[in-house]
Amino acid sequence: MEDNRRIFGHMPDGTPVEEITLRGKSILGEDMTCKIITYGGAVRSLEVPDVKGNPVDVVLGFDTLEDYMAQDKYMGAIVGRYANRIGGAKFTLNGVEYRLAANEGPNHLHGGNVGFDKRVWTVEGLGEHYVSLSLVSPDGEEGYPGTLKTEVTYMLRGGDLVIDYSHSSDKDTICNVTNHSYFNLSGHDSGSVEDQHILLYADYYTPVGPGSIPTGEVAPVEGTPMDLREDIDICRVGTPIGARIGDGFEQLVLAGGYDHNWVLNPTHGGLRSPNSLAAHAWSPRTGIRMTVSSNMPGVQFYTGNFLDGCPRGKGGAVYGNRHGFCLETQHFPDSPNRPEFSPWPPGASCPGLVSCVVDGSGKRGFNRSTTFSFSICEPEEVLEHFHDRWVLRPIVPPIWQRKKEYDD
Repeated sequence: MEDNRRIFGHMPDGTPVEEITLRGKSILGEDMTCKIITYGGAVRSLEVPDVKGNPVDVVLGFDTLEDYMAQDKYMGAIVGRYANRIGGAKFTLNGVEYRLAANEGPNHLHGGNVGFDKRVWTVEGLGEHYVSLSLVSPDGEEGYPGTLKTEVTYMLRGGDLVIDYSHSSDKDTICNVTNHSYFNLSGHDSGSVEDQHILLYADYYTPVGPGSIPTGEVAPVEGTPMDLREDIDICRVGTPIGARIGDGFEQLVLAGGYDHNWVLNPTHGGLRSPNSLAAHAWSPRTGIRMTVSSNMPGVQFYTGNFLDGCPRGKGGAVYGNRHGFCLETQHFPDSPNRPEFSPWPPGASCPGLVSCVVDGSGKRGFNRSTTFSFSICEPEEVLEHFHDRWVLRPIVPPIWQRKKEYDD
C-alpha cells in the first residue's frame, strides 16, 4: 500500500475504509497536508500554515470511523445526490413525478437516508497531490431516476485545495453535489468562529420559510444582516460572523443563525467560471485567509448552528454550536421545484452550465469545480510582531491572478 494510503477502519459488513494523505506546498513552499477518507469522501483534516509558519488544522473531523458513522452533521463529507433541501421530498422531471426519501420532516435533505455521505467511495486514481474517488448511485436509489456515476477529485498544491466534480447518467436526472466541510481558520479545536470574518460575493440571497425551504423569492441583501459584502481592507476582509448573527431578523431566527443560500454574482457574460469569486474568510487569531472560487451559481453559508451533541472531535476536541462554518457551493435549494431558479440569472445563455439537470444522453457534460485557496493576512498592528517573517511573506496572489499546473 502506498505511503499516503492506510486503512482507517472497517464498515459493519467488513468493507475497508481508507484514509488518503495528500501532501503539497503553500505558494511560499511551506508544507500543507489534507487527509481524505473514503467513507463519504470526507475531508478529515486540512493543515495550512499560519502567520508564524506553524501548521493549523482548519477543518473539523473525527479520529475514528465509528464516530463518523454515529454523527449526523455531514462532517467534511461529499453530499448528494442532491445537496441541501427539496421541498415535499418530490420533484417533476420531463413530466414524471419522482418521490424521494423524506429524511427531514416532510422534506428531502442531502440525498436522503443513505446519501453519498454514508457510502464508501472507490479510489480511481492516486498521486502525492491528488486522489480521484468514484461512486455509482443506481437507478431508483433514494427515489432518484437514472444510474448516476460521480467522480470527485481532490487536489492539493500551490496553496489550494481544488475539488472537481464530474457526473454522467444513463437517463435525465437531477444532481447537486458539494462538500460539507466545517472550517475554523483559528484551528478545529479553537472554539467559536464568531470572531472570524466572512465576505460573500453576492448581492442577493434566497429567503426560506418553514423547514428552510426557499420561498421562491430572490431578495437583495442590501440593508439586512444578510449583506456580507463589506471589505474593510486587503487584510480584514468581510464582516465578523458574530456581528449581526443575533439580530432579530426573521431569516436568522428561522435558521438559528446563518444557514442560507446566497446567489453568487454572475461573471463572464452572465455565467460563472471555476475562477469566479464566491467568498473570503479570515481569522484574526492565526492570520489565515481562505478564498473560495467556483463555477456554481450559489453558496450555502452555514454557521454550524446545530453542532452540539456530535461525538468528540480529533484529539478529544469538543465541538459545539458555531465552532465551524460551511461554504457549500451549490445549485439553489429546491431548484427542481422552482423554475424561477433555473437558469440563473434569468435569460443566461448555455443553461446547462447553471441547471441542476444531468443530461442522460451524454451529449452535454456536467462538471463543477470549487477551489479553496489559502494565504496569510494580518492587520498592521499585528504585523509588527512578525516583521522579519513578513518581509518574506507577501500577500499571496489569489488563484484567478496566477497560473499553476498540477503535474504529478
